[in-house]
Amino acid sequence: MKRLIVVSNRVQPPSEEATGNQGGLALALSAVLRESNGIWFGWSGGETESFTGLINFQKSAGVTTATVDLEPQDILEYYDGFANRTLWPLFHYRVSLAEFEREFVDGYERVNTRFAETLLPLITHDDLVWVHDYHLIPLGQRLRERGVANRMGFFLHIPWPPMGLLVSLPNHQELVEQLFAYDVVGFHTQDWLDNFLDYARTHMDAEVDEDGTVRWQGRTLRALACPIGIDGAAYAQTAQSPTALAMCRQMHESANDRAMIVGVDRLDYSKGLQERFMGYERLLATREDLQEKIFLLQIAPPSRANVQTYQEIRAQLDSHSGRINGEFATVDWVPLRYVNKGYARDVLAGIYRAAKVGLVTPLRDGMNLVAKEFVAAQDPEDPGVLVLSNFAGAAAQMDAAVLVNPYSPEEIADALALALTMPVEERKARWRKLMDGVVNEDVMWWLDRFITALDPETATAGPAGAPSPAPVAPE
Repeated sequence: MKRLIVVSNRVQPPSEEATGNQGGLALALSAVLRESNGIWFGWSGGETESFTGLINFQKSAGVTTATVDLEPQDILEYYDGFANRTLWPLFHYRVSLAEFEREFVDGYERVNTRFAETLLPLITHDDLVWVHDYHLIPLGQRLRERGVANRMGFFLHIPWPPMGLLVSLPNHQELVEQLFAYDVVGFHTQDWLDNFLDYARTHMDAEVDEDGTVRWQGRTLRALACPIGIDGAAYAQTAQSPTALAMCRQMHESANDRAMIVGVDRLDYSKGLQERFMGYERLLATREDLQEKIFLLQIAPPSRANVQTYQEIRAQLDSHSGRINGEFATVDWVPLRYVNKGYARDVLAGIYRAAKVGLVTPLRDGMNLVAKEFVAAQDPEDPGVLVLSNFAGAAAQMDAAVLVNPYSPEEIADALALALTMPVEERKARWRKLMDGVVNEDVMWWLDRFITALDPETATAGPAGAPSPAPVAPE
């Protein structure tokens, strides 16, 4: 059966000690690659003075990885630059924060070319190539230019913006044209898919069929909505592991009979943390009866520390959390616990299980797997309530959550009050519906749905088929 080669910007070899700093993509792909016996190629996160294309092969927790180091200029222009200062804010509807610099574009194209040239010798004629996320949009075209005729797919893990925003990018059409090198292009939600199809139809005069087949200048791709999941059943077991249960007990003791609201997010302006703090502050100000009976634990591991906007948001959140605690805290109650570090997955599962409310309120998010992890970690007899942003991709699948407008402090406060006082039978009913979705539309459902579109023959062998062995690291 065909082997699966996954390509992403960062490759973080999975381990039992993986911390909360690992993103949803890393965790999901680890599960997929264990099933597929495939190979994961990308940047190691390390630097080299001069790019050589030397590949470091490793096998960790059942996943074969192949990584390369990048030059400091590559990191500055490709990663910190075009990926995270241009595409990330633009694709999250924050065009005012996007920086448009030609050297960023040059670095982005250069690194994608280097990835293509390095990956090329690893690809055999039967392999399926699956490229992930906004860092690597041009990679498929670079591989086609070098003779790769394999079936290739691309999956976007962040939102695709409306045409009115996308056209603010100077090279917007070139970026979209590069997607036509792929056979299948996947998005988390129908909204993101519709935005892409609208651009292709309106701006490029492409033909779009009802099934998402798009034809443009002799090229054809299949575009589909394919929401990613987690391994829901396995995560539920993790929440009952000794480490998780010990952390759950520790949090209950620490809470001192107070109800815990928990948020777990990377420190990023797309996550709506400032708006979340404002909503919680409003709850404390308007519901004096809840004061000293609740607290918010916000875990926010820092990311992209070299980017100015991330430095600014950290300073703003430090100030805001200090103001809330200064105004409302008493000698034996701290209303907001704000933690800038990550935790192991089993520890997080125990924290989720101890919480009465999971607060997931991004301003814009491709999916948000924290929402699904929170649900999977709950005690079925006494589940917490998920409060979820309307603008998270997960909201399309999780309508049994308490859905809110994350821009409105009033709505956040009202949703928290509702969740904190919700009767147990309603909590159970909402949780059962959410958990059914998490388990039924899990990471392997996502994989099978995408691979079925990319290669129906492979998909019929099972969720990941039975691929041939991954390459062996050279002696």
